[in-house]
Amino acid sequence: MAATNGNHVASSTTTTTSTAQGNGAINLIGEPKYDLNDLHFNPIKEADVSREMTRRYMTDMIDHAETDVVVIGAGSAGLSCAWELSKNPDIQVTVIEQSVSPGGGAWLGGQLFSAMIVRKPGQHFLAEVGVPFEDCNENYVVVKHAALFTSTILSKLLMRPNVKLFNALAAEDLIVKNGRVAGVVTNWTLVTLNHDTQSCMDPNVIEARVVVSSTGHDGPMGASGVKRLQKIGLVKDVPGMIALDMNAAEDGIVANTREVVPGMVITGMEVAELDGVPRMGPTFGAMMLSGQKAAHCALKSLGLDNVLTK
Repeated sequence: MAATNGNHVASSTTTTTSTAQGNGAINLIGEPKYDLNDLHFNPIKEADVSREMTRRYMTDMIDHAETDVVVIGAGSAGLSCAWELSKNPDIQVTVIEQSVSPGGGAWLGGQLFSAMIVRKPGQHFLAEVGVPFEDCNENYVVVKHAALFTSTILSKLLMRPNVKLFNALAAEDLIVKNGRVAGVVTNWTLVTLNHDTQSCMDPNVIEARVVVSSTGHDGPMGASGVKRLQKIGLVKDVPGMIALDMNAAEDGIVANTREVVPGMVITGMEVAELDGVPRMGPTFGAMMLSGQKAAHCALKSLGLDNVLTK
């Protein structure tokens, strides 16, 4: 829950407080529960570290070999989609991110600047996630650093027991059965990037009831979902996004977020690539609300309650 303070909306998360002393020193309230002057960690066997990592990861792979929803891409749209979907504890959400670091382009604002601009009504989603922002005027709000949004939604999302993020994992292809997308073909990203340098390195698979593709705009691995749909004949054209128009772009991306073929929903900038919507530049509200809408498109495809079916 967010609390309003003047023109600022701040998260209710408790922060550590401090007091200034007469000599100028800062005394932090709450001392560590260990002695930093004589610190010794408990002993561990190196093999135990290996076993714990391997057992847990392999267990996750087994548990998610069949899943309810796969979200391809953990940028702002993909994370927002996973956030909305995972509110239902009975839905298993599997997020695949080709990069080691999830978040896509939402670690910075435009031109490598810090601030994130979110046009209204996107501030309601920020408040729900618990991201503090400055309410600047009737049209937009500002998060002081884009990383504040990404780190907040990512950390809270990963605490949910029905969500698993597989990062450094690429979706190389789709599983398609009888015209319906039924999952993804996966491989380690480093393997995917080196198919031309090594002999055949076969992939793995994840079956899913619905796939949400949020791979962003055109790039080395961008818009890969709709590009693959075009190559296998399930969509006719992928014209690419057109020149920047923030107002048309954000409305258009949310409006066109949909289940584009049975079993596959598109969201975020991938929508712009498929439909020739303008690029929007450094505003992020459409990414969040397109992701949220994509979640409800997936719920609709699953035959579950959603806000799109009146």
